[in-house]
Amino acid sequence: MQTRFTSIHHHRMLRVAAATPIASVGDAAANAAATIALARRAHDQAVDLVVFPELSITSYAIDDLHLQTAQQLATVEALQAVTKATEDLAPTLLVGAALPRNGRLYNCAVAIGRGRILGVVPKTFLPNYREYYEKRWFASGAGITGETIMVGEQEVPFGTDLIFAAADLPHFIFHAEICEDYWSPTPPSTAGALAGALICCNLSASNVVIGKSRERAMLSASQSARAICAYVYSAAGPGESTTDLAWDGQGTIHELGEPLAESTRFALEPELVIADIDAERLIQERMRNGTFGDAATFSGHPEKRFRRILFDRRPDFADVGLQRAIRRFPFVPDTPARLDEDCYEAFNIQVEGLLKRVAATGVEKLVIGVSGGLDSTHALIVAAKAMDRLGRPRTDILGFTMPGFATSEGTKGNAWRLMRALGITAEEIDIRPAARTMLEGMGHPFGRGEPVYDVTFENVQAGLRTDYLFRLANQRNGLVVGTGDLSELALGWCTYGVGDHMSHYGVNAGVPKTLIQFLIRWCIATDQYDAETDAVLESILAQEISPELVPADESGAMQSTEDKIGPYALNDFFAHYVLRHGLAPSKIAFLAWHAWRDMDAGRWPIGYPEEARTSYDLATVKLWLERFLVRFFTTSQFKRSALPNSPKVSAGGSVSPRGDWRAPSDGTANAWLAELAANGP
Repeated sequence: MQTRFTSIHHHRMLRVAAATPIASVGDAAANAAATIALARRAHDQAVDLVVFPELSITSYAIDDLHLQTAQQLATVEALQAVTKATEDLAPTLLVGAALPRNGRLYNCAVAIGRGRILGVVPKTFLPNYREYYEKRWFASGAGITGETIMVGEQEVPFGTDLIFAAADLPHFIFHAEICEDYWSPTPPSTAGALAGALICCNLSASNVVIGKSRERAMLSASQSARAICAYVYSAAGPGESTTDLAWDGQGTIHELGEPLAESTRFALEPELVIADIDAERLIQERMRNGTFGDAATFSGHPEKRFRRILFDRRPDFADVGLQRAIRRFPFVPDTPARLDEDCYEAFNIQVEGLLKRVAATGVEKLVIGVSGGLDSTHALIVAAKAMDRLGRPRTDILGFTMPGFATSEGTKGNAWRLMRALGITAEEIDIRPAARTMLEGMGHPFGRGEPVYDVTFENVQAGLRTDYLFRLANQRNGLVVGTGDLSELALGWCTYGVGDHMSHYGVNAGVPKTLIQFLIRWCIATDQYDAETDAVLESILAQEISPELVPADESGAMQSTEDKIGPYALNDFFAHYVLRHGLAPSKIAFLAWHAWRDMDAGRWPIGYPEEARTSYDLATVKLWLERFLVRFFTTSQFKRSALPNSPKVSAGGSVSPRGDWRAPSDGTANAWLAELAANGP
């Protein structure tokens, strides 16, 4: 394994923390000591950036004491003590302090790193309503740009036009705002993000009242989503004055609207809540989102107005683990409530898409090939629900099971049981005579009785099935419902043209294989159908995935799809990070390794069978990732360029040439394979 592969910095990730120290009311020296203690803890845990609460050097609720000279001098001495203590510490700190300048006092965020004060950002919006009286003590920093401030003997950049960037880690760029700033309709962090900051930070005091923690989390989530950034929030906690207010010490870390970590509220001990944020993901998302660039343009390109303050992080690229939950199944939530919500939406998107197509075309029948496998099963139950909502009989669905040379009695039996349970019109067409005639006419060895089971042998069967379906649709004024899923289309695991690649409408094309099984489970759990149907669905879920095109070997083992193309769990993981985020292959390998290396770590989606749980080592991840890259970028695009219509289902992406994915059919995977070889394990 390459030396740097296990380092988060190698993969353009950063470790950030929201700090909740124990405050000492007005005791700057004690607060400095508490800051230093947490900074050292952060250093020991390889943190890059630590965000402290608003006015953390003095504490927030000291009212008129902010205006006392002794308090102001003590603040400067405390800042100098913290600065000196960081000389041998890796993390950059954002601490809160009140600093005087030109006869005004400013509520500030002070950036400190490697033994120097990097810059000072004054608060823009000063609350002066309800319990807040900040304008009594502080001046707003609005409009202050390009200035400096003296902090003791040191003159440092001062203004609302500062973003901080590590000279030796190009993706480590952050912006600071203070409490009320992000309660305003125009948070300063928006401009900071448009100027290039990937991490937006909020030093907050924020007394607690009922429901306020939800509001803070909502604002942090929404700002991280809107500004396409990570958002680190730290509120004042224990030790603050409770003369008239109380404090809960809420610390949160969000990325693109998703919560990564949250502190223990109302804790009695100092706390660091830590998470690793993915700067590469943020950069890629900004490049994909043209609106983000337009917003920068319409704002007059804030990057031209902001000063970029450089500092040294001095990374050693050590293996410090990963403090970030990585879902094994990116398309499948691992919490029950989210899984239920996502399955509800996915299923109904598919039903709505097919329902509209039936109404628009005026067809009399829906024609589906029912194999007894996962994909055709799910397409069929979607079709049944669509007909129910249209008020049409399920007998208008024409289901055909078409056994070939390797069809097992188990899958054929399940196909019949499912069609009968749903009450559709069911028929069987044995494709073997027609397939044998075609193979004989072609001069294929199988036509002479030889056991040759090559790709031609397989595709003759797959093609005949689709050919029958289209001709049956012609004959009976029907619409062929496609059953192929997103995973198969990403891998090119479909027979092109007159094969399972083609249909009149592909209801499953936006749904990956790993999600389809959960959609079927959701239909069972939510009583979408009757008990007889549910029993058949359970039986189908228990089967191994196989195309059943090649007869069993001497041991009786059936053809296995995953033995040929790799585990769908890994392939769907790769597809998500390629399609949705465009991450480097080495990064995808790193994330997959952390997600899958320990079967007992992390959460599994509810309902996932215990016996199906597994783990994959790094060698296995790399093997199948290399094969995925070749299949996705080199050999399969021509199939995706000619796909029939289908509804986009997941934000994880689709492969429709009219939707999320546009690529040349004659492309190559060379650049992706080279990146994996150079930077991977």
